[in-house]
Amino acid sequence: MRPWIFPLLGLLFLNNTDGDDYPKDFFRAPISHPIRLSGSFGELRSNHFHSGIDIKSSKGAEGDPILSAGDGYVARIKVDGAGYGNSLYVAHPNGYTTVYAHLQRFNPEITAFVKSEQYARESFAIDVTLKPDQFVVNRGTEIGKMGNTGSSGGPHLHFEIRDTKTDDPINPLLFGLKVLDTQAPRMHQIKLYDLNENRSAIRSQAYNLSAAGGTYRIKGDTLYSGSLRAGVALKTYDHTNGASNWNGVYAISMFCNDSLVYRFKAERFSFSQTRYLNAHLDYEERVLRTAYLNRCYLLPGNQLNLYDYLQDYGTIALSPNRASKITLVAEDIFGNKSRSQFWLKYRIALNPPQKPHNYLLLHDDENAIDNGEVYLHFPNGSFYEDLYFNYRMTDDASDNVFSKVHHLHSHLTPVHHFFDIAIRPKNLPESLKDKAFVAYCSTNGSITNVGSEWKYDRLWGEARVLGDYYIMVDTVAPTIRPVAFQRDMRGKSSMTFSIRDNFSTTGAAQPLSFRGTIDGQWVLFEYDQKTSKLFYRFDERVTSGEHFVRLELTDAMGNQSVFERSFLK
Repeated sequence: MRPWIFPLLGLLFLNNTDGDDYPKDFFRAPISHPIRLSGSFGELRSNHFHSGIDIKSSKGAEGDPILSAGDGYVARIKVDGAGYGNSLYVAHPNGYTTVYAHLQRFNPEITAFVKSEQYARESFAIDVTLKPDQFVVNRGTEIGKMGNTGSSGGPHLHFEIRDTKTDDPINPLLFGLKVLDTQAPRMHQIKLYDLNENRSAIRSQAYNLSAAGGTYRIKGDTLYSGSLRAGVALKTYDHTNGASNWNGVYAISMFCNDSLVYRFKAERFSFSQTRYLNAHLDYEERVLRTAYLNRCYLLPGNQLNLYDYLQDYGTIALSPNRASKITLVAEDIFGNKSRSQFWLKYRIALNPPQKPHNYLLLHDDENAIDNGEVYLHFPNGSFYEDLYFNYRMTDDASDNVFSKVHHLHSHLTPVHHFFDIAIRPKNLPESLKDKAFVAYCSTNGSITNVGSEWKYDRLWGEARVLGDYYIMVDTVAPTIRPVAFQRDMRGKSSMTFSIRDNFSTTGAAQPLSFRGTIDGQWVLFEYDQKTSKLFYRFDERVTSGEHFVRLELTDAMGNQSVFERSFLK
């Protein structure tokens, strides 16, 4: 555990391991070709920190052999149409577990076991825990092939090393894996925040950086804050030799007048904390401009343990008559560093007017709102700072809207926990109650079903995004479209279907479910969520002759489609 020290003006975290506590010679590379990275550990992603490293394929295609990084046994196998896709977890005797995700397929022995489990459970998606003697592997044993399954954007291996006891992911590059990297991180932008006494931003301004004389500089050399307390964020990326990807950096340090006030280090974290990414970065910049800025100070509700050192929460106290020298250092795990330096001065500025709001929601307490038309309950810790919450209610005369429209603040404010939302219906026919759901409408007009449970004469859902909510009805069945299917399937190795639904789901709403049979017997249809494809690979279960396939597809509201055809094999 990291020691906590409470100095006079803030909170200081110390962690001086710098990777020295991790074995450097136990694990080998999980591939046979040189490692080239397309993603780094701790990298800023959408709503989470990246929990491993992404290793590029040798030739940009699937099929590279994936090798066990060390002696151990396969402790867990998971198959899913999203997330990690086909993934293996190997437990090692030194207290660590390695994870191999997005595999195209497992080795033949594991594949046979997985298929038998899927047929026994009549489910494509499985999550199996194994005994130590079921699949023993040695260092270098081939356990599968590199692939693109699950929520993957191209052929690669997502590789993790976890603490077996805690399941915390740890930076794999701390274990001696070799990556050629002689390039220092690049700095692109800083953002200055004028802060109030609660560390909330009164105003902010971004400034581009350019390389000059080995240091990244702003135009001019001085920035001005209209507050006596300021915060800084940094947009920076790392690059490795042989790859063009923009990866996350290992560490960021900030100094004020040559004294360390902040240090972030991507060494290890807990999955229960990963959504605090939205407190670490500038959330509005990510949503509006897909810009990932590392906040170099802590918001009040940020409970991450990735900070190595914090003086006064990383904020900068300014003097009315004295400029402060600010230095930012970004470094990768191999010791390559970049630096930015500027002066920061206080200059009186008029505070902007308070934004319109109806409620003050506290970040460190639960909050509830009930105006008769909508009920909202936000658990303690839902927000990273106290929020002046703006709520509006409007009418919508659209055919498929059966309530008031409830405008919840802004989609630019992150929410950490799921919150309850219950809406009173308006003009909803009794015959359609079982098809009604709480709908979230995004800024681009897409609709998401967040739940459909009736309680206390209101319709309830669970949401995690602020924005516009109302009641809609879904009576439309999902669609099944043959992609690779015909009457004569002789000589074909598989059949493929495209499946679609009119609304996505999250929170309390269930995703699409499917069931496929041939001649009345369940068969394994595999699912790839990113392409919305279902496919069945012919095996010994389908012999020569005429057969009958039936595919059932059911959405969150119970609407069902059925595809039935006979075929020859």
